[in-house]
Amino acid sequence: MSNTKKILCTLCSIIPCSAMAKSGSVNYSWGADALATMHDFVVTNMLYVLYICYAIASLCVIVSALQIYIKWNAGDQDILKSIMTLFGACLFIIGASIVFPAFFGYRI
Repeated sequence: MSNTKKILCTLCSIIPCSAMAKSGSVNYSWGADALATMHDFVVTNMLYVLYICYAIASLCVIVSALQIYIKWNAGDQDILKSIMTLFGACLFIIGASIVFPAFFGYRI
């Protein structure tokens, strides 16, 4: 190492650095307000998402019911499988709309 580098390193380690610290009490109420606002936002959006899921599920049920009707009129043999699939999907949508919000601690 050269002489200038040694002197520079020594000077940098010896010269005190000024640092400022805020001592005393700190007001954390802004965090609680932001958390409450975010909670309201999430709960409101959860309702909208639930309504959208209901709308999509109703469209899927209508399409599936029409497919079952067409298969029934055509004399297909796997109509029972389609009915059970539709019934299972309806149970899942109802169960998910009740269980998932309860799992996260929300009442809808």
